[in-house]
Amino acid sequence: MRVLITGAGGQLGIDLVAVCNVAGDEVHAFDRAGLDVADRSQVFEAIASIEPEIVVNCAAWTAVDACESDPARAQATNGMAVRWIAEACHRSYAHLVQVSTDYVFDGTLDRPYVETDATNPQSEYGRSKLFGEQEALMSGSGVAVVRTSWVCGPNGANMVKTVMRLASERPQLSFVADQVGNPTFTQDLAPLLRTIAVDRVRGVVHATNQESCSWHQFAQAVVAAMGKDPAMVLPITTAELQPPRPAPRPANSVLDNAVLRASGYPPMRNFHEPLAETVAALLAT
Repeated sequence: MRVLITGAGGQLGIDLVAVCNVAGDEVHAFDRAGLDVADRSQVFEAIASIEPEIVVNCAAWTAVDACESDPARAQATNGMAVRWIAEACHRSYAHLVQVSTDYVFDGTLDRPYVETDATNPQSEYGRSKLFGEQEALMSGSGVAVVRTSWVCGPNGANMVKTVMRLASERPQLSFVADQVGNPTFTQDLAPLLRTIAVDRVRGVVHATNQESCSWHQFAQAVVAAMGKDPAMVLPITTAELQPPRPAPRPANSVLDNAVLRASGYPPMRNFHEPLAETVAALLAT
């Protein structure tokens, strides 16, 4: 299978490239320096020349707080860029897998979000990602929009590495206990994205590791995996964060993988399993 992957230098892109290489795909991987997804001419030229069967767009500006102060850049990178990719895929008959986020929801539901729930993003990042979803789905091409959340893994910057660094530097940590979601690990998400691409799944799907938790509970799990006392992590509320975060976060980010489950796809693992693998790998480096 001929695959074009954008955002190949990010934590998810790195694992997806590896998964596709192991599967024997013809992989064309582009990081930000190799392909500016916000540049229409670059996108069209790359997809027209390679003629991929599958395009997986992992490229995004994910600096949530920075997006808040530069909405134009967020819209260009996370929204308009998807229009260019989707249009180019439509012309080349390529199936597009667009990676999206839990931030398209406002987090006010008292249950996990399913794919058909109304979106209502509260941040510039969330609005820009929803714009990208809409552009992909309106393109007329075969498209899967895959919403995921709290992405971590052995590569790139993420919360696991942040917690490990802080736990090595301080005797006590504080993390919010009033935001809940599904930690999702790239070593599990990347193979699923390839499966979704190969099967040419269409429409919106939620894809996360199983079991939800708060950021406080997640930090405790990371600390415990390091062999430290999880009691060193104290709970606080979002209102107590200092300094306050510029961008609002959904209080409830839990995503129900309803479409994949109904379609017969096996669920990804409980997040504690890949978390333990990730912490062990990082401790060994």
